Amino acid sequence: MMRPRLSASLATPEGKARYVRGLFATIADRYDLITRVLSYGLDGSWKRRLAAMTDPAPQRALDLACGTGDIAFALRDRGHAVVALDITARMIELAAARARRLQSCQSLTFLIGDMTALPFAGASFDLVTTGYGLRNVPRLQPAIDEIRRVLRPGGLLLSLDFDRPVFAPVRWIYLAYLTLVGSALGALFHADPDTYRYIPESIKRYPGASEVSRLLEDSGFTSCEVVPVLGGLLAINTARRI
Repeated sequence: MMRPRLSASLATPEGKARYVRGLFATIADRYDLITRVLSYGLDGSWKRRLAAMTDPAPQRALDLACGTGDIAFALRDRGHAVVALDITARMIELAAARARRLQSCQSLTFLIGDMTALPFAGASFDLVTTGYGLRNVPRLQPAIDEIRRVLRPGGLLLSLDFDRPVFAPVRWIYLAYLTLVGSALGALFHADPDTYRYIPESIKRYPGASEVSRLLEDSGFTSCEVVPVLGGLLAINTARRI
């Protein structure tokens, strides 16, 4: 059973904001390991798939909720100049250290920042990407509004995230798997099963890719599409700013 403190923390935007900040500061050093374990090693291929959907010409790109930089590095490898932003200072430390280790700092900048209050002028970027970012913000609409603001007209948004399967039995198995495995990993690494139970609980509260697509269209985006990943267990939202 989910602990009351997790349920209570996610009940309000303010509570979710505090919980998410604390959570990702706690798990940053094991973030890559956990994502690989939960995805059976497929997580990297999903992020590279997102990067491959970008326009081929070099662009100025912003990667939000960048974590340790998987998407940012993939975009840089595609020839884009990338600014990568995350609210968790430790994530940015790890991403920057990775860039130095790989000697790949050129055309790649890492910043600490909040994707619901971006420190950039309007129309600053040709491309905005995020992996598992929209699901984790306390309020979805301010994040969408900020993404639209910093994109130039015609600019592309790509967002990879977990989705909620429509077929109820598949959805139940999917969430049960994430809860069971997440609980075991949380207990093993942090002595707290709730640590990775956050993932299925956040999915339950996330409107899902189709609803996100509708919100994007209502917010001044066009060509809004949902690309299923892993049979619809995840999805990539694509949209262009009007």
